[in-house]
Amino acid sequence: MRLIRMLLLPVLAMTTLSAHADPKDVARLTQLLEKSQTLTARFSQLTLDGGGTQLQETAGEMSLQRPGLFYWHTDAPQEQLMVSDGQKVSLWDPDLEQVTIKKLDQRLTQTPALLLSGDVSKISESFDITSKEAGGVMDFTLKPKTKDTLFDSLRLSFRNGMINDMQLIDSVGQRTNILFTGVKANEPIPASKFKFDIPKGADVIQE
Repeated sequence: MRLIRMLLLPVLAMTTLSAHADPKDVARLTQLLEKSQTLTARFSQLTLDGGGTQLQETAGEMSLQRPGLFYWHTDAPQEQLMVSDGQKVSLWDPDLEQVTIKKLDQRLTQTPALLLSGDVSKISESFDITSKEAGGVMDFTLKPKTKDTLFDSLRLSFRNGMINDMQLIDSVGQRTNILFTGVKANEPIPASKFKFDIPKGADVIQE
């Protein structure tokens, strides 16, 4: 479950560092994220080591609804599931028959995965943000203000105003590229999508 956990690693900690984000970049990113109150898509995920060697390739589907509702399912044979109901996040690993449950607090909503569905109003308190635009593509690079994190940077890319892909780079240069396809915004999503029922016999870990 390393990859799906990586998407939930906290990148927000108490800090007194001053902001270096351009207010215009912050405003543009906030506007783009808040534009989609719901979002569904397929995704393909590729992880490379620091030398460019492929480590893992997976695919799956995701859904989100503001504020704080999130569904991320990785297809078999490396099946994993992450569901946020707005109060807690459940991580399900079928191979281990194990569920890890985390409380959805402000710190967790600023993690790479839930940043897409959470409250972005305080995003500049957690990240230094820069942007560049070319050919209808707007790239935002977010760098955690604290150094006590496995992430060096997170890039969010929007094509014609819609989320297109994201890239995470960790402290040893490992890259995780996530491409979204078939993206649909602001369409109704059943409430049941964001509810996770613990399977009978599963090992439950509360964090």
